[in-house]
Amino acid sequence: MFTIRAYGLLLNAERTQVLVADELIKGQRITKFPGGGLEYGEGLKDCVIREIREEMAVEALDVEHFYTTDFFQQSAFHSAPMQVVSVYFTFRVAECDAIWVVQDPFSGIAGPGDQEVFRWVPRAQPAEEAVSLPIDRHVWRMLQKRRS
Repeated sequence: MFTIRAYGLLLNAERTQVLVADELIKGQRITKFPGGGLEYGEGLKDCVIREIREEMAVEALDVEHFYTTDFFQQSAFHSAPMQVVSVYFTFRVAECDAIWVVQDPFSGIAGPGDQEVFRWVPRAQPAEEAVSLPIDRHVWRMLQKRRS
């Protein structure tokens, strides 16, 4: 079995910070890139555009493929064997200030149910401190190696 995920990579205007999502998923605190699961009948680019619109209430512009998982990753959220295939896209928004962000990790998340907030993280931060999931950490290191 497979789960296919599409995620967006947004850097600030100076390209020194990356937007992450702090999310409470099934009772676990996870820091990840914005995005989510592919729906039946949906293209990958359409998926990330929809997810950005739904989660952040902004339009993803200039969406371009960045990376597709090229190694095996077992899902952290499924008890049955489930391979995760993640596709990452860079994008920009008309106004970064239009995105509601918090300063502190998980600030404002309380109570049961899946919840999410966004914040900017320095691009130079080590991957293990920046994001929680193994594929995201791989992508974070790729972002650090890129000059622009």
